[in-house]
Amino acid sequence: MQARSDLSRRQGRKIAFVPTMGFLHEGHLSLMKAGHKRADEVIVSIFVNPTQFGPGEDLEAYPRDFDRDCRLCEKEGVNIIFAPDAKELYPNGFQTYMTLEKLPHHLCGISRPSHFRGVATVVSKLFNIVKPHIAIFGEKDFQQLQVIRRMVKDMNFDVEIVGAPIVRETDGLAMSSRNTYLSPEQRVSALSLCKSLQKAKEMTASGVTDATKIIDATIKLIRNYPETAIDYVAVCDPETLDDMKIIDKPAVMALAVKVGKTRLIDNMMLAERV
Repeated sequence: MQARSDLSRRQGRKIAFVPTMGFLHEGHLSLMKAGHKRADEVIVSIFVNPTQFGPGEDLEAYPRDFDRDCRLCEKEGVNIIFAPDAKELYPNGFQTYMTLEKLPHHLCGISRPSHFRGVATVVSKLFNIVKPHIAIFGEKDFQQLQVIRRMVKDMNFDVEIVGAPIVRETDGLAMSSRNTYLSPEQRVSALSLCKSLQKAKEMTASGVTDATKIIDATIKLIRNYPETAIDYVAVCDPETLDDMKIIDKPAVMALAVKVGKTRLIDNMMLAERV
């Protein structure tokens, strides 16, 4: 992979990179489309990264369909699929990890304390292997995007990070590989995430600036749906992820909710300018 990227760079070809864990959906495909608009080649990695899963999480159960992923990538005109084995990326004796001091201690990082160390480590390794000019990440994983942006800035990676908008199902549910875990009844409950975010945005637009009031309304709406268990609901600064009490500047609402046994995340900008 490194040799192939070196060749493309010598030929003056611009490389766009889309890291994924596979089981691709329209959200992933939108990232590939964005890559084609910005570069000469699009490279997609397919790798279920073990270091970002904590004890008891769904590493073994995480959905996989490599043949289908390959067909979808081919249809989107992807130039290269990089699909390493875990033993290649984490050989015996591996002991070096990428750790951020502050950003992981918010939102998902509170209940998944080792998650972003795994994310930052694997992404840094993939950047060194694929050698892209541009890397494209979905905004659904908002905290992940901010972690990657911070890592790239702090460590002087020569990679432009592009955030792509959330892709939603026709009913509003944010696309996720984990949506396949949901039963039909749970799928209805999962809509509480996007409905509550939309309500929060409407409250903000109507002049409500007290973040606590907006969070309380969000929690109440979600709890009205069966099989929902809230991990967190937060209104925070989009860059630092620090909690906001008053919405007097750009703000994002982010939430994580278990529907049955399936953990789902979503987010929405409440105010881009205040």
